Amino acid sequence: MVFKYFYKTNLTYAPFVLPLILLPLMAEWLLKINYLSLFNEHREFFLIVNILYIIFIRFALLDVMLFLFTRKSKYSLHITLIRIVGLYMEITIVTVLYFAFMFYILDVFNLFQYNANIGFSQLEAIKDHEFLSALYISTITFTTLGLGDWVPQTINAMMAISAEVILGVVQAGVFMAIIIYAHQNKQIIAPQQKEE
Repeated sequence: MVFKYFYKTNLTYAPFVLPLILLPLMAEWLLKINYLSLFNEHREFFLIVNILYIIFIRFALLDVMLFLFTRKSKYSLHITLIRIVGLYMEITIVTVLYFAFMFYILDVFNLFQYNANIGFSQLEAIKDHEFLSALYISTITFTTLGLGDWVPQTINAMMAISAEVILGVVQAGVFMAIIIYAHQNKQIIAPQQKEE
């Protein structure tokens, strides 16, 4: 019964489900606010669990999406490709936000050091915007741009950066594979009008 629903399901509600990936970080943030000493005591454990969680969830999502998008669809090829691009864009945004929130919750300035020659006032302005700094670090890491202006200071930060880079590279590769697969196998993704 469940498999029948899964096979017939479409991804109409996926844009509303994907942000739920961020919920464990919200729980950690509340833990940090209410029990700071407990949170600080287990900071490394939270980071490792966060990394394992996002890797598992992301690969599971990509597998499910690959299955759902490569089966026969009631949509035309062009609409299907637009839906793939939209969903991948959202997964990218959610992943970048996930790592940004993780860096922010675990203290971005403890994990990373700013490695550029700027004045004291500019450095203070950057420190006033912790989440934007975390978002910037996450974005340049996921896209594998890596400008070198932020340098990881801890082994945990290095592990987090490594995981995010791998997710970014894998996502780009899988996305291109789906697009190529869709163009080469139009009968699989094309609407079922030919059969009717």
